[in-house]
Amino acid sequence: MKIIDLRVMRGPNYWSVKHPKIIVLKLALEDLNQTLTNQIPHFAQRLKTAFPGMQSHRSSEGVEGGFFKTLEEGTTFGHVVQHVALELQTLAGMDSGYGRCYPAKEEGHQVVVYSYQEERAGEYAAYAAVRITNALVSGEKYKIADDIARLHDIREDEYFGPSTYSIVSEAVSRGIPYIRLNRHSLIQLGYGVNQKRIQATMTGQTACFAVEIAGDKNATKAILDDAGIPVPKGTTIQTQEELKHAINWLGYPLVIKPLDGNHGKGATINITNLKDAQRGFNEAKTHSESVIVEQYISGFDFRLLVINGKFVAAAKRTPAMITGDGTSTIKQLIDKENKDPRRGIGHEKVLTKIKIDKHTQNILKSLNLTTQSVLPAGEELFLKTTANISTGGTATDVTDLIDPYNILMAERIAGLIGLDICGIDVMTTDIAIPLNEARGAVLEVNAAPGFRMHISPTYGLPRNVAEPVVDMLFPRGTPGSIPIIAVTGTNGKTTTTRLVAHMVKAKGYQVGYTTTDGIYIQDKLLEKGDTTGAYSAEFVLKDPTVNFAVLECARGGLLRSGLGFQQCDIGIVTNVSSDHLGIGDIDTLEELAKLKSVIPRSVRKDGYAILNADDDLVYAMAEEVECKVAFFSMDENNPRILKHISKGGLAAVFENGYISIFKNSYKIRIDRVADVPLTFGGKAKFNIENILAATLAGYISHFDVQDIKTSLRTFIPSPSKTPGRMNLFKFPNFEVLVDYAHNAGGLRAIGDFMSALDVTKKVGIVAGVGDRRTEDFYEIGRVAGEAFDEIIVRLDNDLRGKTAEEISGPILQGIEDVAPDKLVKLIPEEMRAIAYALEHGEPGSFIAIFTEDVHESVKMVESFKVIQDRKILVD
Repeated sequence: MKIIDLRVMRGPNYWSVKHPKIIVLKLALEDLNQTLTNQIPHFAQRLKTAFPGMQSHRSSEGVEGGFFKTLEEGTTFGHVVQHVALELQTLAGMDSGYGRCYPAKEEGHQVVVYSYQEERAGEYAAYAAVRITNALVSGEKYKIADDIARLHDIREDEYFGPSTYSIVSEAVSRGIPYIRLNRHSLIQLGYGVNQKRIQATMTGQTACFAVEIAGDKNATKAILDDAGIPVPKGTTIQTQEELKHAINWLGYPLVIKPLDGNHGKGATINITNLKDAQRGFNEAKTHSESVIVEQYISGFDFRLLVINGKFVAAAKRTPAMITGDGTSTIKQLIDKENKDPRRGIGHEKVLTKIKIDKHTQNILKSLNLTTQSVLPAGEELFLKTTANISTGGTATDVTDLIDPYNILMAERIAGLIGLDICGIDVMTTDIAIPLNEARGAVLEVNAAPGFRMHISPTYGLPRNVAEPVVDMLFPRGTPGSIPIIAVTGTNGKTTTTRLVAHMVKAKGYQVGYTTTDGIYIQDKLLEKGDTTGAYSAEFVLKDPTVNFAVLECARGGLLRSGLGFQQCDIGIVTNVSSDHLGIGDIDTLEELAKLKSVIPRSVRKDGYAILNADDDLVYAMAEEVECKVAFFSMDENNPRILKHISKGGLAAVFENGYISIFKNSYKIRIDRVADVPLTFGGKAKFNIENILAATLAGYISHFDVQDIKTSLRTFIPSPSKTPGRMNLFKFPNFEVLVDYAHNAGGLRAIGDFMSALDVTKKVGIVAGVGDRRTEDFYEIGRVAGEAFDEIIVRLDNDLRGKTAEEISGPILQGIEDVAPDKLVKLIPEEMRAIAYALEHGEPGSFIAIFTEDVHESVKMVESFKVIQDRKILVD
């Protein structure tokens, strides 16, 4: 069994809209194709022994132990891979519970779908699950712990820390979307102009100078001391000689820590002799050139948290410790403590496992102990000198106990240093007593303080400290997103996207939009190419100048990685017709429709899906959506439209020569079709459908009817405005159309347009895209034979794995079958084919160029036109 295809979905997708983060595998079962799990002796028992936690997997049975029951009754090995991949992630601290498994279309293949929390971990789990399943089938030994350890490493490297996760979760709960900007904790909350950024618990509003002050412990201490806040007496040193002078001045006990340290790294507390002081100095020097020596303040370690100038939480922190039982060694006591299910590796759980590191060894050595020493019953031993949760410490929530004096002090400190999110470390015997009365002191002020001790304390109430952070970044009523209109379909989606973007821009918005020819920010082309996938959508949504997004969403991007956003406000589906079939496991129109339906199914509940009521497959999508629906139709008497508006629905129709909106029993006429340039005097019927969809999008967006009409009239089709979409050139004796149509539906639409023209001869330059089916090439030939009087068959530069004959042969056969007497020429090179047609253009003729390279084709036509115009001037 092996993996033959792996895709990572990062947004709503063909396989699941509600589970956007999934891995999609295609497995070749090979020798296991005709074998079920109950046909391999002892396989079920080996799997249970390896993964006892799978008892919680319900599978299709819907009860605990359901998967094991299915295993014993006999299931496929793709199903096993699915559950192993999920369990591996769970064991590494990434609970991922969604999965599906079903036969692929090819014999001996299966499709496995399962969720992930961290992308790289999800990918690794796929390959590990296949390795493990193969080993269990053959009875080979396999060290699963190595895979779990690797997944732990990936999680710690790339997964959100608890602080970041809490803020992101709070934002998402309010409908504020997010984008991860790098592998670490740099996160964009919100879209476009409304975006804010965080990195751990630092925000885009955190002042740089405040971070620098907090990082300079001497500067911090001086500011606090001047403000009357109790701080320990101390000094900064760099040499062993200066250490001795500091000891003579301050006396014992002491604290020695690096000047630029954080998270307790390099700090040694409660030093009572010169030897320990020298050891502490050397440890601090490994983290900072300068070292702080200050009085040791006795008491307990407390962390006070201030957000946006207001105190929000306090926690008492206790260093990692064990309690003797009179029989167990220190090592055994630590191992026992680490078995606490709340402890995990790094940040995966509420508490972190205790490591016997150099710091712990030094503590034991100073007490004449080793890891094999036995502690008397009831004796407590602190294993670290600092109380950080990340080194195994525990936290107790004391928010409700803190004295008002200490609350005011904390808020003053945050203001004095200038931090929007401020962690204050205090040492005192009782946080319920004013610090100055309890002889306590402020030890440090921290920028980017960790939230884990507050959101998941070991003891006491959890505090939602992420809420005030999001309140600060997005005050109630402040938008966290921007309007998003997503457009899909087989034909017309680019024109519709551009028309909607034009309409939006006319309303004064700073629009970003994506099309098959590039990414545009405020009408400036920033990236050229077919930009209709998730990357391109995120490009627009990450732009800080954009306040409205119009995103074309094509089949390829959806299959590669899903949508680049979780929800949109309006989703448009123009139509579904035969194109790209036989690629990416999309073989039928019904499957293509299911893929396109991802867009309307991703519309937020109070948004609108705009659907073509004349297309059966698109109309059926209305049954799948959770949002409101608006239909458009070329027939005002379409029964579907009449039924919809009778129930108070919204629709746009082509009626009596007008673009009109039906709302309840009212009819709102927008404009006469013949006056809209995009319809070429009403002849381009297919563009009327695009106009209907765009008009609905504008109306739903609360654009004034007159503004919509103005936008329709000012959207002039041209190579610059609509490159490759009905670009018409008038020569002295004939006309030329350059269009990107690359399927039978597109050619048929142009054919219908030409049938309304008064021309003497219709010439078409056609081609087939190499990754289509033979029947698609044949259909292009049939449509061309019906539409044109003379046909030139060319080839794309990239044949996409096919031979020239495999493409041109079926096209020529299609032409032959419907129009055997028509003149046909085969000119493979596109520019040569265009040049031939232009050079032989007859008076009164119409030449339709279906192009691969829009830019070069338009350039050639324009150059030829300049030459022709000059000839006329000379003559």
